Amino acid sequence: MRDIDRRILAISIPAFAALISEPLMLMADTAIIGHVGRTELAGLAAASTVLMTVVGLCIFLAYGSTATVARHQGAGDDRRALQSALGGVWLALGLGVILGAGLAVFARPLGRSLASSPQVADLAYDYLIVAAASVPALLLVLAATGALRGLLDLRTPLLAMIAANLVNVIITLLLVHGLGWGLRGAALGLVIAQWFAAVWLCLVVIRRARAVRASVRPDLGEVLTAAADGVPLLVRTLTLRISLIIATLVAAGLGDAPLAAHQIATTVVSFLAFALDALAIAGQTLTGRTLGASDATGTRAMTRRMIAWGVGAGVVFGLVIAAASPLLVRGFTSDSLVQSTAIPALLVVAAIQPLSGVVFVLDGVLIGAGDGVYLAWAGILVLALYAPAALAVGWLDASFMWLWVAYGVFITARLATLWWRQRGDAWMVLGSR
Repeated sequence: MRDIDRRILAISIPAFAALISEPLMLMADTAIIGHVGRTELAGLAAASTVLMTVVGLCIFLAYGSTATVARHQGAGDDRRALQSALGGVWLALGLGVILGAGLAVFARPLGRSLASSPQVADLAYDYLIVAAASVPALLLVLAATGALRGLLDLRTPLLAMIAANLVNVIITLLLVHGLGWGLRGAALGLVIAQWFAAVWLCLVVIRRARAVRASVRPDLGEVLTAAADGVPLLVRTLTLRISLIIATLVAAGLGDAPLAAHQIATTVVSFLAFALDALAIAGQTLTGRTLGASDATGTRAMTRRMIAWGVGAGVVFGLVIAAASPLLVRGFTSDSLVQSTAIPALLVVAAIQPLSGVVFVLDGVLIGAGDGVYLAWAGILVLALYAPAALAVGWLDASFMWLWVAYGVFITARLATLWWRQRGDAWMVLGSR
């Protein structure tokens, strides 16, 4: 048991530090913009939801790469592992260019679709038209980070993202408060920071590939394989993003203050999600390696232990958020109405963290096993249960807190589908497939 704990911690701790750097970047932008004004914060809420939806849909670039590279490593095929990693990187670059261009073209209608007022829509456009240039970099970061995790190199992504956060904070403060560029300045800070991280991580992957004589040129077969493997995870992620979009639409319908409060609550939840995802990364990597090595017993033992870690982490995070919610809200905004709206929502978020811990662990285990098709169907079922609950908040004109109670329904439904799956053996496919 201690050996399993050591292996989990060896991956989870550096993964945690690297993962939270992304929400920390969003938290920094939220805090910087939040002290500019309520309308600007609402504009960031609408724009960041659009941007994170575009990028979030491509999370399969990280998850799929981690699972595939880890499975090949577990089977002892280092060259094939790096060849698969590079296929994901080239796929990320191609998708990033296409999606970034699309975001720039449709920035205005996309920003308007989630805005609570015309002024908020204009501010969302200001952010998106600049942030579109960060999309290729964001996707390259996903693919390269996933590959390095599969290789058990957690240090490089950690260092790259720490440096990127520092770059983002310094430049954003200078552009927003120093030069008065507002949301465009925050977006430009994001663009510079993400390209900095993307170049760093891709160069490391290329160097690792050359060390095992893997070709760094685009391999259409590997790119198509990465794309095909990513389709089920794309569907799974799409259901998650639709859920978040529904929540933002409902919050926007409740007014500027609820939408601004939603940005705060979503930022905190994103931070917690990335933190819990550290355990999911351990699940992806260790499951891929043990199944690749045809070790079914070891896979089961690690799954049980990681579930325990998920519960424990969820309890700790929940207690911290519950105790710190007033301080957290004041750190994001000085608007008293937004503060009073956000605090009850954060208390609900705190209450469901133990369930979230288990959800993230099991999600990671099944992704590591390559069980994407099941996850896709489960995501569709969960969305069908969540959507009516969230939309009812808007239909009934209920308080903003109830939108996050509906989020509790979402987490509970995810837990039920994942728990049922892990109890069986269908997901435990052995070998380097």
